[in-house]
Amino acid sequence: MPPTDLLDGTLDLPPGFDLITLRESGDAFAHAQKIAAQAGAGTVVHVGRFDLAEFAVVLEPEEPLRTARRALYAGCVALVNALAASAPPERPIDVVWPDTIRVDGGIVGGVQLAWPPGADEEAIPDWMVFGAMIRTVALGEHAPGLRPLGAALEEEGFADVGSGRLVEGFTRHLMATIDNWQEQGFAAIAKDYLTRLAREGGARHQIDENGDLLILRAGKTEPQRCALLPALARAAWRDPVTGGPRR
Repeated sequence: MPPTDLLDGTLDLPPGFDLITLRESGDAFAHAQKIAAQAGAGTVVHVGRFDLAEFAVVLEPEEPLRTARRALYAGCVALVNALAASAPPERPIDVVWPDTIRVDGGIVGGVQLAWPPGADEEAIPDWMVFGAMIRTVALGEHAPGLRPLGAALEEEGFADVGSGRLVEGFTRHLMATIDNWQEQGFAAIAKDYLTRLAREGGARHQIDENGDLLILRAGKTEPQRCALLPALARAAWRDPVTGGPRR
């Protein structure tokens, strides 16, 4: 018999992706890391929840860990593109570097990245896991002021807010994004990501080879460097108490 934390779940995923669906109490990101070495690339772990789209995918990078972390940006681009496909016209979707996703200024969720503990920065890691969590429905939070920072897809007018549909859309966009990376190099991914980045007045942005964000300001000869590695450890979009997106 399958483990009690697993459910039968059917999603229309592209070829090359295999689905594992967890019960509502499951943790997609943690489970994907646990099975990554055995399950292999393309394994998608999805938690069957009504109010959140929570999922993770196993990746097998082809470059050293130091640069492979840029996969975070590729996954983020794929997720934002999947959201944009069902967003109302003129509804702004942006990213607060490096991992927070907003709709019309409200936090709907974010993304995260993991790799084997102790992996060598200059060696190709055996696996990476890209995880995401997006608030689809606001449960019991309709009174004004209860969520000063947060938003939910349903209340923002998204046409298809189902968790499963978002996972399906994400996997298709992820395939296209990875193909784009392989054909045109990471610069194409960086361009797409920076197009969605929340802007600072008068500043230009670049993504360095190791994934750090470089902020170039007028009158400054050296860019400000925002290090990716410590930023990934914080998951700024995630509430440390509830484990879900900040409200």
